[in-house]
Parts: sequence; structure tokens; C-alpha cells
Amino acid sequence: MIRRARFLFADRRGATIIEFALIIPVLVALIMGLGDLMFQTYVQGILDGEMQKAGRDSALEDNASGNSAIDQRVQTAIQLIAKDAKFYPKRDYFASYALIKPEPIYDKNGNGTLDSKECFDDVNGNGVRDTDPSRTGQGGADDIARYTMRVVYTRPFPVARLLGFSQTMEVSATTLLKNQPYKNQTTFTIPKVCLP
Repeated sequence: MIRRARFLFADRRGATIIEFALIIPVLVALIMGLGDLMFQTYVQGILDGEMQKAGRDSALEDNASGNSAIDQRVQTAIQLIAKDAKFYPKRDYFASYALIKPEPIYDKNGNGTLDSKECFDDVNGNGVRDTDPSRTGQGGADDIARYTMRVVYTRPFPVARLLGFSQTMEVSATTLLKNQPYKNQTTFTIPKVCLP
């Protein structure tokens, strides 16, 4: 019996199985995590490319009102790789590139905020000072259209859930292009609004 125990103690043939059992969970988690990261990068790359094409297409006069067909092309491209993806498109526009900034205020006391008795330029005409003065929609000729698509999909590997993260992932892409000058741009005067 002692001889057999000495033989088993000296036998090293099973040592690699134990080492492998210690390393394999970490290795599998690392590979799945990298797979998740690469999949996210791939989805983002496809979305960026499709959004650039969609932005150019929607800036044409022929497509000014065909936004749902353009959205559908982006969705179809993403659903080839992320079948359960959910899509949240958003379109807004500005009259010029110079207006893509918070509505300017006339700051009498120099504190950087809009206070009582101070005024601001109401770029989008809604009567409220906005940090994003865009208007909803594609806009018209010569307007600057901003098209954003948010995509939420289920991660392909369960590693995120094992680490306590959400099983869904969100990516987004935005394109900002000037619509074609197919007719005269609708112009408007920017009103000055003063607080009481």
C-alpha cells in the first residue's frame, strides 16, 4: 500500500489536467469578452458606414420625404448581423452650421446664465432657451440635417451578464450633412426673447 501511494505521489501525468482546469475558465471568459468587443466594433462599423450613405441619400431632393425607406435600409444592414436589434432614429435640422450651438444669451450681469430681465436669441422659435436649438425633421433645401440612429442589441456572449453588466449593448451613429440646394432655403428672422 505504501509502495502504491509513493508511486501515485511521484506520477506527474495528471498535473496538466489540473493546470488546464484552472486556466480554461479564465481563457474562455477572455475569448468571449474579446468576441463581444469585436462584435460591438463590427456593428459600430457597419452602422457608421450605413449612416454615411443614408445621410447622403436623405440630403437629396428625391428623398427629402422618404425617411422611412432610408431608415429601413440601415436597419436591414444591421439586422444581418444583429437579428434582434431595436432601432431609434432621430432627425433634426438647423438653418446653418453656425447655429449648431446653444442659443446665445445677452448676459447683462456676466454670470453666464440666463437670468430674469435678460434676453436670448430664439433660434428654433419655441419661446424657450435651448442648448440644442434644432428643429424636428429633415428640413428643407440648404438646411443642415442631423440624422442619428441608436441601435440596441443583445450581446452574442453571456460574459457581460456573468460580470454583472447588462446583456444588451447600445451603439449609435450621427451624420450631419447639408441638404441639396434644390430650391431657395426658407429663411426666417431669429426673434429676441426677454425674460420677465
